[in-house]
Amino acid sequence: MEARQRLLAGAAWDEFCDQLKLAGRIVGHFGNEVDELDRAEWYRFMARLTRNGLERFLENCEPERPRLRDVPWRQSINFQSPDQDHLLAEFVDGSHDYVITGNRGGLPYFVIASWNSSQPAHPGDRDWTAEGIEGLKTFDPTAYQTTGFITSDQVHFDAQGNFTIAVSQQRIAGIADWLPIQPECIGLLVRTLYHDRDETAPPQFSIRRLDGARPRAVSPGEVADGLAKAAQTVLGYGELVRRWWQDNLAQRPNRIRFDRAVYLSNGGVPDRHHGFGTWQCEAHEALVIDFLPSPCSYWIFQLCSIWQENLDNYEDGQGFITKYTCRLQGDGSVRVVIASEDPGIGGNHVSPFDHVHGGMSLRFIGLEAGAEPPQVSLRRVPLADLKARGAAAIDGVEPVVSGEVAG
Repeated sequence: MEARQRLLAGAAWDEFCDQLKLAGRIVGHFGNEVDELDRAEWYRFMARLTRNGLERFLENCEPERPRLRDVPWRQSINFQSPDQDHLLAEFVDGSHDYVITGNRGGLPYFVIASWNSSQPAHPGDRDWTAEGIEGLKTFDPTAYQTTGFITSDQVHFDAQGNFTIAVSQQRIAGIADWLPIQPECIGLLVRTLYHDRDETAPPQFSIRRLDGARPRAVSPGEVADGLAKAAQTVLGYGELVRRWWQDNLAQRPNRIRFDRAVYLSNGGVPDRHHGFGTWQCEAHEALVIDFLPSPCSYWIFQLCSIWQENLDNYEDGQGFITKYTCRLQGDGSVRVVIASEDPGIGGNHVSPFDHVHGGMSLRFIGLEAGAEPPQVSLRRVPLADLKARGAAAIDGVEPVVSGEVAG
């Protein structure tokens, strides 16, 4: 049955609901690894992914009306930095030419990437629920591969900060800045990076098709395709966090690895080194992390939940530190103290906000030529000892050393 018929018969909607049920059950693979807080956040994660998928593929995937839109509020996927916003434009394919215009405002840096993923031209033509997780091998809207990118360092701005960028398979005469796309391109991602959000004039980005195509009414087949993409996005991200945790990160507790292959496998751009790891810290304990930042334009250390989401205290300025917010030690190094309360030993206190485990991330953007990510040392100590003895409590504790570069 083709997508149009499946939508009109109600089959496409039924499958959308069934796919959400299938995705929700992934949490069962974690067994006793997850606690009540993890489970509560899992189902909220599922709801956020559903909202994200519907906004992207039902509301923002009209071929004749391209848009660059923010991801839904509070949707953070794959250790998204709180200093970084994401704008998305969704394409059916890369067959059209576009122009992005805008103004950088006070933004110090941005990067625009084109990408593709494994998905059929008309996913609404078939029922994916019966294939389960195996269906992600041929239809996974979350398995992004970056095919091209352009950074603000490469863009020409006028005196007011205005810019124009062509997005096309071939160069467009009269437009100097160009982001090439492939025939299979399914969208663009703009990452905007802030150093001090409150003091930065916001940027402006808009996109239009060069052929002047006029908007039209949606078709039943397009709605069926959009529902299929939205549901498979929820399933794909649910399986991704399970796979990353159980098959990778959880194998190295309280360690960070800079794995370029892992980062680039999910839509990353090669303008940064991104280290991933997991942290474990009971309420009566503290993790003391030390590293000497590599010379770069920006770095951030952040805690996330087991589902790779920003913790709920990010809105309060907690859960992360950056190059521009941290307090340095006397030797220029950074000390991070992860604990339920500040033990008062200096450095940078980061609250886990009632979590006892999760993911952690350390990323460096714009590393100076020849620079590599730093070694990271971690000590796990009783919180009471830190409060009673201060920094001396860690002197005899053997550190866990990580920060290796792989891929």
